[in-house]
Amino acid sequence: MNVDLPEPLDVIAVGAHPDDVEIACGGTLAKLVQQGYRVGIIDLTDGEPTPLSPGPEHRLEEARKAAEILGIQVRETLELTNRRLFDSFENRVALATLFRKYRPKVVLGLAGKTPMASPDHWQAMQITDAAVFYSRLTKWNEHFSHTEPHTIQKQVWYPLGFGSLNYPEGSGQFVVDISETLDQKLESIRAYQSQFPPEKKRVYRLVESQNRLVGTSAGFEAGELFICATTLGVRDLVQTVCP
Repeated sequence: MNVDLPEPLDVIAVGAHPDDVEIACGGTLAKLVQQGYRVGIIDLTDGEPTPLSPGPEHRLEEARKAAEILGIQVRETLELTNRRLFDSFENRVALATLFRKYRPKVVLGLAGKTPMASPDHWQAMQITDAAVFYSRLTKWNEHFSHTEPHTIQKQVWYPLGFGSLNYPEGSGQFVVDISETLDQKLESIRAYQSQFPPEKKRVYRLVESQNRLVGTSAGFEAGELFICATTLGVRDLVQTVCP
């Protein structure tokens, strides 16, 4: 069975809820778009209900506006259930089907648990890890809307929690320079007015201060930390360590 597919994406970032990706790596996504890459966001849930949001339609409009601010070409929301998100075969297949549809080279996903915050984040990490694997499996197309297998070249994790400076271990940590896109990132987070009203403005200070701390550690004005899921190889040592 032939399935019509859209133009491929270079990078897909996966979050449990709308605003996860913006908070953790919005600056990097904006920079990738500026560099000419096609970038997408997949939210596993619509993030509702929440205390101050009028409902899912409002939250989805906020997500659409945030993606527009970052320049994101594609944003999709899976119909999985907020607050009851669990790693399951069905949820793995739902995400892997979108990977097969958009055929990214790189997938960015959540790194580890976020203590004192939503347990959905940990479940999202497991779903994403499995979906990256499921995406390339052969002789199983009937589970993925008859899309063809697609091998994702690299998987990268992004830490989300701001309550701790301890990050999950991986095969290599690196920092992306977001000095020129930090303001754009913060603007995209402000699009979620239902989640971050004036009484929660400390969130912006937390995000900015951490991005400036991480960036300074790498010699930038601002940066975002990533963890490579597999060994990160280098072809040009000088260009890599002295960009």
